[in-house]
Amino acid sequence: MRLNLFALLRVIPIGALLFSTISCSNGNAAESEGKVASPEDSIRKVQLVEGPNFKELKLVKVIQSRTMAPKDPLAVYEPAVNSPKSVTYSKDGSKFYVNSLEGYTTIVFDSKTLEKLKEIRHEFNESNNALFKDNVNTAFDYKFKQERKEYNHFLGKPVESCLSHNGKYLWVTYYRRNWDPKAESPSAIAIIDTETDQIVRVMPSGPLPKMITCSSDNKYIAVTHWGDNTVGLIDVSGKNPMEFSYVAHIVVDKRLEMDFSADSDRDSECGNCLRGTVFTPDNSKLLIAKMGGEGIAVIDMETKTYIGTITGAYANLRHLVINNGYLMMSSNRFGVVQKAKLEDIFAQGFDDNSKLVFKKWETVTVGPGARTIDVTDDGKYIFACVNDAYKVVVIDALSMTKIAEVDAAKFPVGMALSPDGKQLVTTSQGKDSVPNTGNTVMVFEVVYKEN
Repeated sequence: MRLNLFALLRVIPIGALLFSTISCSNGNAAESEGKVASPEDSIRKVQLVEGPNFKELKLVKVIQSRTMAPKDPLAVYEPAVNSPKSVTYSKDGSKFYVNSLEGYTTIVFDSKTLEKLKEIRHEFNESNNALFKDNVNTAFDYKFKQERKEYNHFLGKPVESCLSHNGKYLWVTYYRRNWDPKAESPSAIAIIDTETDQIVRVMPSGPLPKMITCSSDNKYIAVTHWGDNTVGLIDVSGKNPMEFSYVAHIVVDKRLEMDFSADSDRDSECGNCLRGTVFTPDNSKLLIAKMGGEGIAVIDMETKTYIGTITGAYANLRHLVINNGYLMMSSNRFGVVQKAKLEDIFAQGFDDNSKLVFKKWETVTVGPGARTIDVTDDGKYIFACVNDAYKVVVIDALSMTKIAEVDAAKFPVGMALSPDGKQLVTTSQGKDSVPNTGNTVMVFEVVYKEN
């Protein structure tokens, strides 16, 4: 017998018994049944407790492209959801943006009605050449591996995004241009005006950019190149997007040569595989997780140079967040979330080998494949996507204990909390090795006791 898991999650609070993963059935069964359902019959029993103020995560919407005519009132069909990678809220929380990697689209949703407002298509041809300043093709000394008449005519695969200028601009990185199968050539970054939700400029980047972040003083955008162990810094201190410009290209350990075989996997052949990226609150340093290795690379923003690596934490770090003086991070391979005070980490200097060894991390196990994390503004609760266990975990940040978890569509990878902390959106990308998974965006209400 199949369980109606959407209905169950509406009525069972976190802290009660939770059931098997929400995902769509394989093959055409779900199509014929007209509903989103779970193929698993097993029941996972997890007894958890509520936090001091936290009560539950309440599922309110499932936006997916797996089933065309879902019967459950919480599930809707949205074909634009195609390998959703990440989500970012607008500054005021009225909208959220979902980057649909294989759909070459950023989807804009109203956060209250949860209706789609717009699709921002990352497609460039002669009609939008003006988006490329002076028709510039590359940044720094990067060269294209391909011979093409028009390098700026392409489809971009949107990965991650961040806001600048008090929410005025949304920056979106492209994993690669569609005609660059091994991500060996320069990619690009879109700048979107959030008032009109239109692309106003496209800047070139290094190969395979993923993470992107803005300094709190709005002087710099940092774009991290997963593809070759480098970081680009963009001066955004002005107001005109056409005047934004690169001011530094920083190598972390060793820059990779862009020469990969036909069967190369660029998601693993990436050197340090630079991922989580965050400025310290005083903007004096830029911290970058070495997901392909061990530690956190540190860039000095005054000299704009790589000065060393923080070690002593779990390896395979994926995401970094700084909140209320703490550095918080996820380790994908080891399935943990860790935190420590920034001032404690930097209380000692780097040694002669450019290493800073710090071991006094507070750690909580969340499950295999810990990916994106987010934290409430007050620093009380950490939320984590657990990719290989198909769940979202809630952590009491003070005690660093897991207090709740809820099932997610298979292989959740991205998430974001609304600015007021009352809504959580997750993206489940799916995996090619597991057919008929992913392609799902889930929206939860975060319920607190004081509400």
